[in-house]
Amino acid sequence: MDSQGTLDGVDSADPGAVFADGGQPAWYRDAVVYSLDVKTFQDSDGDGWGDFQGLIDRLDYLEEIGVDCLWVRPFYPSPLRDNGYDVADYRGVDDRMGSMDDFDRLVDEMDDRGMRLITDLVLNHTSVDHEWFQRAREDPDSKYHDYYLWTSHIDDAFHTENIFPEFEDGVWSYDEVAEKHYFHQFYNHQPDLNVANPEVQEELFDIIQFWLERGVDGFRIDAAHPMVLPKGHNAHRMDDPQWLFREMKRRAREVKDDAVLLAEADDEPDHLDFYFAGGDGFDALFNFVGNSHVTYGVGVEDTWPLHRMFEQIPDGDPDGHVWWANFLRNHDEWNLLKLPHEALEHAREEFREGHGDGRDSWIFGRGHRLRLADLYDGDHDRIAMAHSLLLALPGTPILFSGDEIGMHADLDLPERQAVRTPMRWDGSEPNAGFSSADADELVIPVDGTGWPGVFQADVASQRGDADSLFARVSRAVEARKRAPEVSRGDFAVVDTDPKEVWAHRFDHDGEVLLTVHNFADDHREAVVGFDVDPDDAECVLGDAEFTVADGGVSVSMDGCDYLWLRGEKR
Repeated sequence: MDSQGTLDGVDSADPGAVFADGGQPAWYRDAVVYSLDVKTFQDSDGDGWGDFQGLIDRLDYLEEIGVDCLWVRPFYPSPLRDNGYDVADYRGVDDRMGSMDDFDRLVDEMDDRGMRLITDLVLNHTSVDHEWFQRAREDPDSKYHDYYLWTSHIDDAFHTENIFPEFEDGVWSYDEVAEKHYFHQFYNHQPDLNVANPEVQEELFDIIQFWLERGVDGFRIDAAHPMVLPKGHNAHRMDDPQWLFREMKRRAREVKDDAVLLAEADDEPDHLDFYFAGGDGFDALFNFVGNSHVTYGVGVEDTWPLHRMFEQIPDGDPDGHVWWANFLRNHDEWNLLKLPHEALEHAREEFREGHGDGRDSWIFGRGHRLRLADLYDGDHDRIAMAHSLLLALPGTPILFSGDEIGMHADLDLPERQAVRTPMRWDGSEPNAGFSSADADELVIPVDGTGWPGVFQADVASQRGDADSLFARVSRAVEARKRAPEVSRGDFAVVDTDPKEVWAHRFDHDGEVLLTVHNFADDHREAVVGFDVDPDDAECVLGDAEFTVADGGVSVSMDGCDYLWLRGEKR
């Protein structure tokens, strides 16, 4: 293989040579994904760490929500200076979370339930504790030295802004063993890999193959954007950066023909199509433009951000290569940089918490370390409506563990740990049912001082309550599973007034699915075009009152109401 993408005389950019399905496996487009961190989900053995056995024990809960795919964050051996995104061994399981046998049991249990598994792969950088870096710093003549990027002339080297500007002075740090500076776009304990090096590329392809052979169904490729940025002393980058994406996909599909690659590519909107590589690259991109605009729009009770979002991103196509992984919040800060400047500044102050008491929610100059419940002031009606909207948007929806019950952040914890606290199962039990260990032995504290009412949410108080947030989110997930129009249909925004009401539709196989959401806190009425026989209209989700007449539907909605309607197109 060479860095231009040929292997044994075969053009690796040709998906037809490998992809019997044409490159578009349907399962991930129909899936509802649940994102969790193994070490903070459920502790099965009382050592204070969540583990794979604990996750297995909670699969019934995930089935009850209705999700059919899990995205698990890094579980590899790591010093955990960056929540496991500082990987020390790509082919192992951190023994605090279990063993490889435990991982295999999880795969088997999920297979038995018809559930899919996506894992994080951090291919842009390693931990300084990784064997590759240790060998690189000790021997400049080792092949591992060229796995990383070094300079002996720091003043003449390429400089750019670090991704964590509040904590890092730049992208170069001095290593006393190598007696050189090494390049890192993230923390100084996370040296960037030289992904232009063919030997590094082979290592990455082997890692993908290793986990697919163990039963993984796909990967979230962390930091896909930084992977292909200029790096090192001379700001070097691959001649054809898309080749790396194409080759990762080709190698993955050789092992499992419906494996998927999802990219964390938080790039500018007009650059996003690059990562799809015309259908030969990533299968889906995490929709950071959508995340900032949708979550902000719902929070300020105005639909203009959604209109702007759809103007900014390439159109998703049920028959094409553009596809989005949509989310309301994730395990990082709520990044607002894709909003227009005035909206960013408004969101910076409108949603800010803790200022004046040393617990500021604003971080990295770009976002808030708050969960959805904090952004929406604990309003379960608004959180439920936001999830209905998420599940109705074109693309694959991703739920963030704990948002389905309205968990809050803990700003007493440093940096992003504020949104990464353990799952709260039962507030009447020690550590809210997460672990039987002493509180000071937990991987991350369950309860901090927070602010009044911040830690009220748990699973036990909501399960079995038809009016709970958990029940409403679960019903929305069920509706999505019964609505193939969302993943297969032609999408269109529907004009409507007032500005607090958002409506869109899907047309598929002669059926129309119309969804209407009221962003306002109080009553709104809207008349929406709906070319369905009034006698044929079916309510798929929601409690809003509606009347279908020829060519339209009148909808009467209380605050944060939502409605999904289906019918045969006239």
